[in-house]
Amino acid sequence: MALLCGATAMLTACATSAPTGGGASPDPTDWASVLDTAKGQTLDWYMYTGDEAINGVVEGYVAPRLLQEFGVTLNVVGVADTADAVNKVLAERQAGRAGSGTVDAIWINGENFATGQQADLWACGYPEVLPNAQYVDLTAPVVATDFGVPVDGCEAAWQQANSALVYDSARLTPADVISLTALEDWARANPGQFTYPAPPDFTGSMAVRTFLYDTAGDPAMLAGSTYDAATFAPLADRLWARLDALEPALWRGGETYPTSQDAVEQLYATGEIAAYLTYGPGTVAAKVADGAFPATTRTAVPGVGNIANTSYLAIPADAADQAAALVLANLLQDPQTQLRFYAEGGIYPVIDINRLAAPERAEFDAVVLGQSVLSLDELTARALPELDTGYATAVEDGWTAAVLQR
Repeated sequence: MALLCGATAMLTACATSAPTGGGASPDPTDWASVLDTAKGQTLDWYMYTGDEAINGVVEGYVAPRLLQEFGVTLNVVGVADTADAVNKVLAERQAGRAGSGTVDAIWINGENFATGQQADLWACGYPEVLPNAQYVDLTAPVVATDFGVPVDGCEAAWQQANSALVYDSARLTPADVISLTALEDWARANPGQFTYPAPPDFTGSMAVRTFLYDTAGDPAMLAGSTYDAATFAPLADRLWARLDALEPALWRGGETYPTSQDAVEQLYATGEIAAYLTYGPGTVAAKVADGAFPATTRTAVPGVGNIANTSYLAIPADAADQAAALVLANLLQDPQTQLRFYAEGGIYPVIDINRLAAPERAEFDAVVLGQSVLSLDELTARALPELDTGYATAVEDGWTAAVLQR
């Protein structure tokens, strides 16, 4: 994991700064006032720092631009589990720290966003009025809902993720990755060369949910619907049996699972495994280019499709530096920031590039991530929505009980 501690004078990932804001919440419809209030604030952004591609753009572009153009100092606080940041906000709420909370923004995921919604933790009403919201299709299902939970103007989208299968084409053929069943057959013939992180790791959970979609046969049975125990129970029985049967073919015979996606990628880089599922296929190109991954690395979408989601920024209602957080939310949607994430990190844009002027569209069209990575059109052609948070929780709890602890 690449931590950002002390990377630059304006970016620190090691400690939480003292609140610099406070007082009444800024009015996002008065952007001039937001910018004025944000000057001099130190923004504490709680985020997962295990993605080197994202770290590089945040450190090398987002943080300097915030400081130079808006007078905001960015303090990245690395978290291994987003729930820790949400729990901190909740604890400060219970301690009566309205307007002086130390968590200014969180890179949030669906389950934790839902937790915060239930506790009324989030500032709302700003995503649709951010100046750069004009480039985001706020009505698109992948933006308007987060793991089945309506966004309701309480979090701002900033990147798109599409899962995919990464594999070494020197060790697997396209026929081996055409479906999850074909992948399972290959894994049994080549034991130890495939694995996934143990849920509740975010990517590990995605891997199991992908198998769930495939086990259902018809993705429409689950996609877009709220959690239903009666629907899930028979599918779960088949899913656990399937994953249990696959376990001996996994890395180390399934006796242990990697604890993180970073660990999985290290196994691939050293050649211990030859295939894995990822949420960040665009970042594969950089790993191939710098020699970390073999040149024969390719990506594929299995027959059932691939799970797609959106990353969001949530701003706690009690945050001391809400103005700075609004500036960050807007900057992350800026077309040039989106282009940096895409071109330098392989992070797919959440903005609708068709809403851009022709010269800006041309800049995105000119980005070539390399032959190892599928095009954005190929990745999105069979995209499946994230399942309702109830299904996600049931998958993680069920996998632990029925597969890991059996």
